[in-house]
Amino acid sequence: MDPLSPLPAILILYVAVVVAYLMSRYSEIPPDQGRFVALDGLRGYLALFVFLYHSALWYFYLRTGQWEVPPSNLYTHFGQSSVLLFFMITGFLFFSKLLDGRTRGIDWLKLFIGRLLRLVPLYLFMIVSLCIIVMVVSGWVLHEPLLKIAEHLVCWLGFTILGAPDLNGVKDTLLIVSGVIWTLPYEWFFYLILPVLAMTVRVVPPPLYIVLSVGSIVTFIIYNPQTHPVHPQLHPLFSFFGGIAASLLVRSDSFRWFCRKDYCSFLVIGLIIAVVVLFQTAYAIMPLIFISLIFSLIAGGNSLFGILRSSISRVLGELSCSIYLLHGMALFILFKFVVGPNHAQLLSAQQHWMLVIAISPVILFISYWTFRLIEQPAMRATNTVTVWVSSRLTWRFRTYVVSVEPKA
Repeated sequence: MDPLSPLPAILILYVAVVVAYLMSRYSEIPPDQGRFVALDGLRGYLALFVFLYHSALWYFYLRTGQWEVPPSNLYTHFGQSSVLLFFMITGFLFFSKLLDGRTRGIDWLKLFIGRLLRLVPLYLFMIVSLCIIVMVVSGWVLHEPLLKIAEHLVCWLGFTILGAPDLNGVKDTLLIVSGVIWTLPYEWFFYLILPVLAMTVRVVPPPLYIVLSVGSIVTFIIYNPQTHPVHPQLHPLFSFFGGIAASLLVRSDSFRWFCRKDYCSFLVIGLIIAVVVLFQTAYAIMPLIFISLIFSLIAGGNSLFGILRSSISRVLGELSCSIYLLHGMALFILFKFVVGPNHAQLLSAQQHWMLVIAISPVILFISYWTFRLIEQPAMRATNTVTVWVSSRLTWRFRTYVVSVEPKA
């Protein structure tokens, strides 16, 4: 079998659908409501596509020692286009909050606490798991001075904004997580510049957030973190603007009417096929335009014949963050410890993908429990934590931190 055959991707998606269906039968299903429910469904498939992308990368990495984009348009777009769409979802949702804030106001303290609680607990779980794997690989022996290990660990704890150095001398530590965390500095940068973006739509945040936002922009210009190990032709920040453009488009009633038509689903499918066939990479201007158009149609209400609104898709959407952050470690454990790298490089393409298919439900069940036990409780605590933090701010300092509702 060709190692880049689409058949394994189809089988893994089928397995994911079956597992998500079982989960929907025996657990709480996310509500089918809200303006952007199709985006919730989209997230799960994007995370699965990134998993497929890295599974293909592992096949070639085991044989060549090179972590490079696979020689397949389909698998390349599984990774690159999915990441751009994740960025667009972020840009869309948060710029929509800014637009709504012109009349509803914005609770900036709650917004940033919500982001911290959404990402930090799961990320810390990933870091702890990573450290355990590093120590197992190291034979539970310190190969570097403790101070140096602590210094490198601080870089990782800072969402790798300051880099992702090898831990305890384990070469290519970043590959233990399949390098997925390269996107996180860009996510945080976008969150931090929201106060400046808010002023472009006549929303004035409290002074402290403006200072924080300007400081983030200056720091980013000076520092400019590395993008993907395979340097893209297109700066990742451009994809956020695809989401921002979509947030403006969906304000049009006629655009949303068009997006909800069945023939629009055929258009979306046609555009997806065109991106895969016409472009070898997503990191260029023309594919970005195509992908932005696809995203805008989905954000406008197209659900691909109802697929993205289904309970199965919504369940997968809930697990998307865990799938995205944790699948790399699952692949590493599979090929490093379960199979062993010497044996893994001798596997046929069929055997390689059979193992990946076998581990797929394991990743989904782990993601289910990390969502239930880590992500969901943290997100539900947002209001409580916001009230607690606000109550401990002094009256004078609160005026610089807590938002004031817009006047009627």
